[in-house]
Amino acid sequence: MCFCACFQVAKLLKDYEWIASEKQLFGQPNTAYDFKTNNPKEAGQRLQKLQEKKEKLGRNVNMRAMNMLSEAEERYNDLMKRKRIVENDKSKILATIEELDQKKNEALNIAWQKVNKDFGSIFSTLLPGANAMLAAPEGQTALDGLEFKVALGNTWKENLTELSGGQRLV
Repeated sequence: MCFCACFQVAKLLKDYEWIASEKQLFGQPNTAYDFKTNNPKEAGQRLQKLQEKKEKLGRNVNMRAMNMLSEAEERYNDLMKRKRIVENDKSKILATIEELDQKKNEALNIAWQKVNKDFGSIFSTLLPGANAMLAAPEGQTALDGLEFKVALGNTWKENLTELSGGQRLV
């Protein structure tokens, strides 16, 4: 073997690390390196034809398709980011609504208690020995509505129609 061939072999071993690990398979039957069944010249020609075909196909493929794909992916990622922002804002809004509903209910209950106290005081001033209040219907809350109830002595009346004519005039 001449110096030139040895130099080429050494260069190939240095450039392609896989050669050293696959070297023992070269020329062995039933391997990719079986040079009797796989003619290297034919493989080289086939490789050259395939590379030409690839080049030809590359010219026919719409090169803008890759740009369009990256633009579509970018838009998708932007939309997903916006969706996450909207979902976060929605959860914050729902939490705020819930908090405001709770505060509204507390404020209404405080107002109801104050009005009820003042109403009972005014009614007992107008009709001594009587009492009145605003109460939620049975099985409901003050938020569902209030009913007017009157007590003459210790007997509570459900509505004003149960009072006598003279009691209603006062």
